[in-house]
Amino acid sequence: MDATAKKLLTDLRARKYAPVYLLQGEETFYIDLISNYIEQNVLSEAEKGFNQVILYGKESPVNVILNNAKRFPMMADRQVVIVREAQEIPDLSKEMGQKLLIDYFTRPVPSTILVLCHKYKTLDKRKELGKKADQLTNSSTFKKPYENQLPEFVEEYISSKGYSMEATGVQVLCESVGNDLNRLSNEVDKMLIGKSSGAQISADDVMSQVGMSREYNIFELQKALIAQDVFKTYQIADYFASNTRKNPLIMLVAFLFSFFSKLLLAAASSGSSEKELINVLKISPFAVRDYMNALRKFSLPKIIENIALLKEADLKLKGVNSGSVDEGQLLKELVVRLIH
Repeated sequence: MDATAKKLLTDLRARKYAPVYLLQGEETFYIDLISNYIEQNVLSEAEKGFNQVILYGKESPVNVILNNAKRFPMMADRQVVIVREAQEIPDLSKEMGQKLLIDYFTRPVPSTILVLCHKYKTLDKRKELGKKADQLTNSSTFKKPYENQLPEFVEEYISSKGYSMEATGVQVLCESVGNDLNRLSNEVDKMLIGKSSGAQISADDVMSQVGMSREYNIFELQKALIAQDVFKTYQIADYFASNTRKNPLIMLVAFLFSFFSKLLLAAASSGSSEKELINVLKISPFAVRDYMNALRKFSLPKIIENIALLKEADLKLKGVNSGSVDEGQLLKELVVRLIH
């Protein structure tokens, strides 16, 4: 879990509250996690009726938000005001709206917990509000995680639910979904439906969930290319070529382009240990062995050539200089050329 989110949750569980929380950034998973915890746990059910307000930025100018924040709680020690989608507050970028917020941040009502959920971006630090918010509020910025941070997130998330997952399953899930934490958590939640408490999620469960064949998938294709196994590479490519609607070739080429681009970076890196490559490439610990093996198989000129081949294939799949090329045949020829 993100260290900032973990610290916030620890303080909230200890009932250490700040008068204003500004939750912002690209990674919305933690913004929802923190705001949902505040919504569900700060007030008792009896207190929520009069003392908890949920607003939406698009419908709530700054004066409406602050009118709610400046009220005093009824028959409770505090009230909670949560503003979802705060990035859409109509006058957030206007001088008067920003001045009103700065004034409130300077002198917040102690009995109010105001939570601003500013998603997908951060306040402009070049403007006074962006600068003052960091100084005057409990401000937290959540960035998209690196690839090498995803396995820990998945394992921790599953463990928090009382389950576990095979290492291979974690690898497949992370590489299939990428660094979208909301989607990662949703995919895990779907896999847990019907599972008995404490069960282990297998790699087959994961592949079934993400719609992947155990033998014929993009990861097995990559492994076959690294091993320079022409027969298996061609066999998997033929499987993809037989159903290009279900297996979009542009996505496959993009995946391989990303792999060889990172491999080029690894080849140019002075570090060659697994730990060094994980740090340089920002990849999962599960994936580093593939890069170590590939460095032994592919020379620097061949890596550069393969990147050029993948660029050419990408353009053809997008209709540039493609003529009457058959997509399936293009893929089968491509994978053989990537080896030889």
